[in-house]
Amino acid sequence: MIQLDTICALSTPQGIGAIGVIRVSGERTFEIVNKIFKGGSPKKDLNTVDSHTIHFGTIRDGDVIVDEVLIAVFKTPKSFTKEDVIEISCHGSDYIIRYILKLLLQNGCRMAQAGEFTQRAFLNGQFDLVQAEAVADLIAADSEAAHKTAMNLMRGGFSNQLKVLREELINFASLVELELDFGEEDVEFAERDDLKSLILKIQNFLKILIDSFDAGNVIKEGIPVVIIGPPNAGKSTLLNILLNEEKAIVTEIAGTTRDVIEDILFIEGIKFRFIDTAGIRATKDIVESIGIERSKEAMRRAEIVLLLTDNQVINEDFILDFEEKKIIRVRNKIDLFESLQNTSPKDTFLQGDGSKDKKSLSYNERGWGEDYLNSEQLNISAKNNIGIEELKIAIVAKAKVKKQADTMLTNLRHFEHLVKANEALSEVLNGLDIGITGDFLAQDIRLSLHHLGEITGSITSDDLLANIFSKFCIGK
Repeated sequence: MIQLDTICALSTPQGIGAIGVIRVSGERTFEIVNKIFKGGSPKKDLNTVDSHTIHFGTIRDGDVIVDEVLIAVFKTPKSFTKEDVIEISCHGSDYIIRYILKLLLQNGCRMAQAGEFTQRAFLNGQFDLVQAEAVADLIAADSEAAHKTAMNLMRGGFSNQLKVLREELINFASLVELELDFGEEDVEFAERDDLKSLILKIQNFLKILIDSFDAGNVIKEGIPVVIIGPPNAGKSTLLNILLNEEKAIVTEIAGTTRDVIEDILFIEGIKFRFIDTAGIRATKDIVESIGIERSKEAMRRAEIVLLLTDNQVINEDFILDFEEKKIIRVRNKIDLFESLQNTSPKDTFLQGDGSKDKKSLSYNERGWGEDYLNSEQLNISAKNNIGIEELKIAIVAKAKVKKQADTMLTNLRHFEHLVKANEALSEVLNGLDIGITGDFLAQDIRLSLHHLGEITGSITSDDLLANIFSKFCIGK
């Protein structure tokens, strides 16, 4: 794909700042910038300066000085796009930036589309498609774990290993297809046992990547932490104190929270998505019932569950059906415990409407057992900010149970193609076991190669590239 246009765009964020960086890339880069830049006396010709050098001067519109700037020069092929590139560092005034962009457009540039600089870098062989997509992930990384994952992918990550395995598979595919030309002679150029060993090796590698997707996606999107418990246990108050803002409405009325409320918090460099849920209880309110169902769904998807109670006991409909290792048990309102010390949680249950259960069933009779009462828990007062720092420590400790692998899958597109490639390889193994003919064997191998190629960009379409790079910011 030949790109003749010279493109320009602001690469720093929109808005007033100390500095703005305008990037220009393409065949006419030096010619166009030379028309508006004056540096030194006599005037410096950017065509003659060395690559990777910086030059001070002014951007001019005729005799009008627009700004004093620094010009960074990168000559093909030693640039991000592998084209001639100039980066203009100017003052971050919106007026100055618009003026310089207008001058560039008047002299032969066009505005870059979203992700077009990175797309040109990919098309010119600077890196593969996995690395190109990792550029966007690196820009969006907002935690240490997300940064580490994106950086590993951008520097080669699993794509280099994938390329090696794909090349080995291509060699076998070539031999299998060569056999088709000698079909009447009944010869085998591809050793079936070696092919089987290669496929098992590739599948083992793919399985590691596929299995890492859930953990990788959690790192990218944030670890979901759901706060659950009966109405009025203080869930919304706890969310507000953790976020240090009034995110959720807090009242003494049971059932105030009708829907799932969510926000992001970073603790020790780890990204968490805290989710406040509707209190789980028996209710005839249709809207509240929908909120409770959403609460239960949030529980199932959460990596960490804060089981929040106060000195009252848990509603009979409150059923824990998820992994114990996810749970951090938290007792709220410890500032009120003294006034409630004569009330035994073993003796009294509250119904959905807050009244006492007439049968006064014990924990054992409710099916909870003594283990629940005796389990370790953190005592806090969300209202008075007591024990919150200790709770954060417990949350981080729970999050660090899983060690981050060097290579983790975070991209849904990659995941889907890896699953399909793995399925095609399984068909090859089945074919080898039952002794199918080489033409069917070659077909399954080609299908697997296609999906592996789609990941790294060895096989692409205009629609695919347009979809991927349209999600980038303009100027990158």
